[in-house]
Amino acid sequence: MADMFDRIKTIVESVAPDFFHSQLTTLLLLLCIAVVAVAAYYLTKAVLMLFEHVILRSPTEWDDDLLNVRFTRAVSQLSPALVVSWILPHLFGDGDRSVGWIDGVTSLYILWAIVYIIVIFLDNLYAAMARREQLRPYAVKGIFQMFKLIIIGVGVIIALSLLIGKTPIAILTALGASAAVLSLVFKDTILGLVASIQLTANKMLERGDWITMPGRDLNGEVIDVSLTTVKVRNWDNSVTTVPPYSLITESFRNYRPMQLSGGRRVDRAIFIDVNTVRFLDKAEIASLEADGLLVRSSDTDDRREVNLGLLRGYLEHFLSTHPDVNPEMTYMVRQLTPTQSGLPLQLYFFTRTTVWVEHEHVAADIFDHVYATIGRFGLSVFQTPAGTDLSRVR
Repeated sequence: MADMFDRIKTIVESVAPDFFHSQLTTLLLLLCIAVVAVAAYYLTKAVLMLFEHVILRSPTEWDDDLLNVRFTRAVSQLSPALVVSWILPHLFGDGDRSVGWIDGVTSLYILWAIVYIIVIFLDNLYAAMARREQLRPYAVKGIFQMFKLIIIGVGVIIALSLLIGKTPIAILTALGASAAVLSLVFKDTILGLVASIQLTANKMLERGDWITMPGRDLNGEVIDVSLTTVKVRNWDNSVTTVPPYSLITESFRNYRPMQLSGGRRVDRAIFIDVNTVRFLDKAEIASLEADGLLVRSSDTDDRREVNLGLLRGYLEHFLSTHPDVNPEMTYMVRQLTPTQSGLPLQLYFFTRTTVWVEHEHVAADIFDHVYATIGRFGLSVFQTPAGTDLSRVR
């Protein structure tokens, strides 16, 4: 094709030597180039639309995300500049100053279009990963943003080299001399990049995790992890934004392992009035046994038994048979060190569900039963005397 243009140009110059040097001819040739460039744009767009139609009918979905309308439109916008860049030197020559500025503008446009296409492809690749559970990124948004910054930075350096006539190496050398200033300006970006890599490599954080940072009054679900920020929606629907490197330099708690374990812990204590702890007589024990509240161990003899011990045995049996308590995880009922508020009786167990609302409902139902049962063992819950309690004192 290039030889054909050269032959045509030679024949025309032999017939009319000044044909390619008149302003009217230059305008006509530029108009023809513009028409060819527009035709190339629509031809490329039609081919890409046909290609896109084939992709949409394919059984796979990843190609729908990668090669979408935005990507094909950006590619079609590149074709006119390529046509102009290829035809212009053959018609006017490399040293023609009358159209030299057009060649420079075309080169800058091609560079911008290539950078834009790569950035769109990275956006589509991230979107394709984010929409698939098996490829769900942990904190790769920051890494994709880093790649985009690198691509844009390389494009800016090449554009500067085209504008000032210097090589990219010379520009990089000049930038290297100001590395200290650049590192200060992009301090947060660099720290965020390193932190994002660490968060991703160590699988410390991903979208949807429930995390808490008491020092920053943060308690909620991670909704976005980028190069410079981590956004957390707190349970009151407020959004807290923290830099990624703070998650590396400061401690935080991630509840994802709890959610994946199949159980959520309940660790609460009921304060028993020590004055109500006593031995039960045979009639009281028989009453408990008749009501199904007496659970004896294999080594229990006929000695007089303490009401608190019988309550602990019953509650352990109650937890082991409760349908919403996970029996494969630790569960126990134990005494803690007595305090001035009474004797703490701790119930430690894990619910089968890890959903917060359901977990709280299960815990409330269990403790409702515990509070209602304590009185049957002759025990009472300790509480600080209130107005109604003082009114009973005569």
